Amino acid sequence: MDLLHGKVRKIYFKYLTAAFGSALISSIYGLVDMAMVGQYQGPAGTAALAVVAPVWNIIYSLGLLTGIGGSVLFSTARGKRQDGTEHEYFTAALIGTIVLALISWCAVAFFDQPMLKLFGAEETLLPLAREYLGPVKFAVPLFLFNQMLAAFLRNDGNPGLATAAVLAGGIFNVAGDYICVFRLDMGIMGAGLATAIGALITFLIMLTHFLTGKNTLRLVRLKGLTVKLKKIGITGFATFFIDIAMGVLTMLFNRQIMKYSGTNALAVYGVIVNISTIVQCCAYSVGQASQPIFSINYGARQWDRIRQTLRYALLTTAFFGLAWTALILIFPNGFIRIFMTPTDEVLAVGPAILRAYGISFLLLPLNIFSTYYFQSLMRPRASFFVSVFRGVLISGLLIWFLPLFLGAGALWFAMPVTELLIAAVVVYLMMKYTKAMSEKKEC
Repeated sequence: MDLLHGKVRKIYFKYLTAAFGSALISSIYGLVDMAMVGQYQGPAGTAALAVVAPVWNIIYSLGLLTGIGGSVLFSTARGKRQDGTEHEYFTAALIGTIVLALISWCAVAFFDQPMLKLFGAEETLLPLAREYLGPVKFAVPLFLFNQMLAAFLRNDGNPGLATAAVLAGGIFNVAGDYICVFRLDMGIMGAGLATAIGALITFLIMLTHFLTGKNTLRLVRLKGLTVKLKKIGITGFATFFIDIAMGVLTMLFNRQIMKYSGTNALAVYGVIVNISTIVQCCAYSVGQASQPIFSINYGARQWDRIRQTLRYALLTTAFFGLAWTALILIFPNGFIRIFMTPTDEVLAVGPAILRAYGISFLLLPLNIFSTYYFQSLMRPRASFFVSVFRGVLISGLLIWFLPLFLGAGALWFAMPVTELLIAAVVVYLMMKYTKAMSEKKEC
């Protein structure tokens, strides 16, 4: 499909369908694990997987760092017709992914216990969390490579294969969770085993892209590896930091919840983590669908095509925000029952918590999409601002101080307030940069 000359609406929705399927199915790993384990072991299993959640955030974010950063530069170089340069960015991204995969592999394999304690595990939850991570330890590099390859496949004109690969792994994970957790009576360890095998299936299917006629990705000798890795890191930092920040926020929430509210509230937060993951995946899909179009047309200086794509993307984020906010406000206990066999105590506290936190989903898709937009226009400072202030600074301060001054219930409003403040800045920056682009001048 011709990203430079094809009909924008057709391209965008084709890429959105593929990216949405890929992003949503990738979230199935955690969702199905949470649902199966919650049904098998109750609120304790759900709480244990809430403790593990930051580990996933770190692993996925590292894959996005090289995948999104490298693929943006890949498409921009192709749009500028810098023949050969795009292959250097692919090669550098692959090398960076290998290094990060080895580091994260060692960290999870040898330092899982101190990490889980840092993320909020205590004596009851730590054994369950470590049991889940047992099989996952052997597959850590696969999760990084899957994120990186999916980004490059979308930018190399094969988004359908990325979706099919993730779909196949996700389907296996659903069936494998049921078989391993219940039929083989492996419990939480079975969920980890099914997730690891699902990641392997996804990886093997993505590799088939290099055997097809659509493949234009090449490994080449490159000069200035350090310089290119730096560019990739700067370009992909915002997307990387979104997932890292989610892990940091999960850790902060876990610790504050245990301090002010206890295990029942932590079990409910485990449900929130999974719903939030789905909403973030919807936002990722909008960013990932529009990013290849933005990047290559930015390189070719085709501003009208960028504005058309932006219009479709903003409408999509508005739809996702309204839909998810409505669902969580109307059916809070329905979500709780999906992810665990709840106790009466959990059902008593759950609706108020979910409804308060769920207001944040109204603006979350817009804020996350904005980082992809700014990256594609080569505005890394704007992406950096949104990701850092949303992900750690404003949200972290509110998580810490709201319950301290306004009571335990105020904790759940930390993210709605954060998303509102960041959205105001995002709208201003989007208008500023889009206007400057339209006038064909730097601001």
